[in-house]
This record gives sequence, C-alpha cells and structure tokens, in this order.
Amino acid sequence: MTSIVFPGQGSQTVGMAKDYYDNFKIARLIFEEIEEYTRLDLRKIIFENHENKLNLTQFTQISIFTASYVIFKTLDSEKDLNSKNINIMLGHSLGEYTALACSDKISLKECSLILKKRGELMNSAVTPNATGMAALIGLTADSVQKIIDSNNLKLEIANDNSEIQIVISGKIEDLKQSKEIFLNNDIKKFVLLNVSAAFHSNYMIDAQKKLAEEINKLKFRENSIKIVSNYDAKIYNNNVLIKKNLQNQMANKVNWTQSIKNLEATGENKIIEIGPGKVLSGLIRRISNNFDIKSINQVLDLK
Repeated sequence: MTSIVFPGQGSQTVGMAKDYYDNFKIARLIFEEIEEYTRLDLRKIIFENHENKLNLTQFTQISIFTASYVIFKTLDSEKDLNSKNINIMLGHSLGEYTALACSDKISLKECSLILKKRGELMNSAVTPNATGMAALIGLTADSVQKIIDSNNLKLEIANDNSEIQIVISGKIEDLKQSKEIFLNNDIKKFVLLNVSAAFHSNYMIDAQKKLAEEINKLKFRENSIKIVSNYDAKIYNNNVLIKKNLQNQMANKVNWTQSIKNLEATGENKIIEIGPGKVLSGLIRRISNNFDIKSINQVLDLK
C-alpha cells in the first residue's frame, strides 16, 4: 500500500512544475483550468514570480496547490497511480486541501476557489509583519510547551513537524524576546521564518471563522481514500468529520508528527511526496525510518 503526501507553504520555488507544463498536455490544461476558475495569471506568478507575488500568502497557496496538483495528475496519467493501491492521502496545512482535491473528495474548481479565499483571509488576518513564526530545532512539542508555560511566553505551537522541529507563532517582539530563553533551554537553533503572520494560532481565529463558512458549502464526494487530519492527526473516511476538522485547521496546530505515527500504525510502508521541494520527506524520516519514501517534483523523477 502507498500513501501520498503534499507540501504546504514555504515549499514554493520560482518555476515549479514548469517542466511538466512544457512537456505534458495534461499539465497545460490544468494550469489553464485553474486560471479560469481563479482569474489569476498563475503561469506568470509561478514561472516568473511576477511582482514578487509568489511569496505573498494570497498567491503562494494557490500557486503551490496548482504545482502539486499538476504533478499529481501528470504522474497519474503517466504511471497509473491506481496500480500502487493508494489508500491514504495527507498534506501539511494547505497540503491537506491538495490531498482532498487529488483524492477527488472535492472538485478541482472548489478546491481552487477555497484556497484562493484561504490565502486572502490569512494574508489580511492581522497587521502585516506584526506577528510571525519561528522554527525551533532540538526538542519535542511537549518540551517546547513546557518552556512556553514555565516562562509565561505569549507564544503558541503552530506546527509539530517532527520530534526535533517545532514551529511557534506569536507577535514579532515576543518571538525575538524568547530567542535567548529557548537557546538557554536546550533548543539548538532558533530561526525566524520569512512569513507575514502568525499562522496556525489564535491570531487566525477570525479568518478561520470566515473560511469555515465557505468550507461548509463544499460538496464532498464519497470514495475509498482516507484523509489524515492536520487538526487531530486521525485518519478519516467520514466526510462530515473531515469537513469539521478542516474548519478548525487554520487557527490550530498542525499535528504532523502524530499524523505520521498514526499512518505508520496502519502498516503503510511506502510514501510518495508530490509537489515542490522535499521538505516533508526529510521531516518524515526524522519521525520514522520505517517508510520507503520517494519525492516527485521534477519530470526527471517520473523515471
């Protein structure tokens, strides 16, 4: 059995999926289709980084989704993914939406429009650059939470990415002031991330409520593919619960470590990472060495 994972924000690169666009008709048709739905010139944004839009949250998310979806559909067309007995799909943050589209739980049109809306809401949720995120290397989420609690830090864990990589969210000034505290408590590395806001935190509550109303309108389809929820790391094929968890995703922690542990517990031993970059493959290997992992982001990877 094979599981498929899809990356989230931060994996974007200029020119991602262009080699697919240049070599496969199906890729060109998908770009055109998503552009028609969203009324965005995604080829200009992705291939040229026109006006530096690729790194603006309101454009980044739909761009990564488009690249990932193009790669997935091209791979499926060329290699027949059904033959690999795909049972479970999951994604990191916006990647969960990619999983829903690629598993055919929701339509390409609905996913494109909801991600465009999600990016816009997250981009405008708070004053730009007043809040942010930082990556901490060296301790588990439980250990980081203890440091936060014992020092009364006004910070939240946003991503539990692996046993040694945690991302926190909060006000920029609080993040900067916390650096020495973390480094004095066994954190080996503290890195402020190049993001515009404190994603997956209480700063996203209002945006989450607005997006939840849009998610409620989505028409989910029944099929055999299961989805791992970022919200609680559990594996579902109940669309009511998948939708409910998705509505709570934006302002809550991405439980990636537990998601992979729960995936491992099912007996799955093969993972394909589809989309720009290889970040998730690296994180998964830090969580478990029991998976055979392959990353597919360039045409050369199809061989």
